[in-house]
Amino acid sequence: MTKKPVLLVTLVAIIGAACLYMNRDWFAKRPIQISHRFHAFGGRFDPAGGVAPIMFEFNQKLKLTSIKVISVTEAVTNKFPHALWQMVSDSNSVPTRGFLYGMKVPGMRPAYKGVVAEPLGLEQKYRLIIQAGSAKAEHDFDLNPAGS
Repeated sequence: MTKKPVLLVTLVAIIGAACLYMNRDWFAKRPIQISHRFHAFGGRFDPAGGVAPIMFEFNQKLKLTSIKVISVTEAVTNKFPHALWQMVSDSNSVPTRGFLYGMKVPGMRPAYKGVVAEPLGLEQKYRLIIQAGSAKAEHDFDLNPAGS
């Protein structure tokens, strides 16, 4: 080959490498963002029933493999805080963009047979920990609508 084709191939390779470097976020996984809101559903929930109608939403559809809600104050003092609500999936969870606290999430089951979601108190902060395959995310929340 002469000098001109070698120079052109080298230039194209450099430009291609520069484009890939500048657009490397095309290949990166999007981080999971979690938000929460209160959802009254027209009075279907009994305020004395204990389980708050709190909705968790994600920025993308996720095939969840684990959901856990713990008390933040207990997590500070205890390396292994007990879960107020914990769901797991063995293999067949349905992709979802959100769920209600305490609900039966399609394709998931309670981590321990017969255990249901515990009531949440107004005076505490809580942490939602989710896992979708190898991706993990956490979200702290409380039940005070003014503080959310």
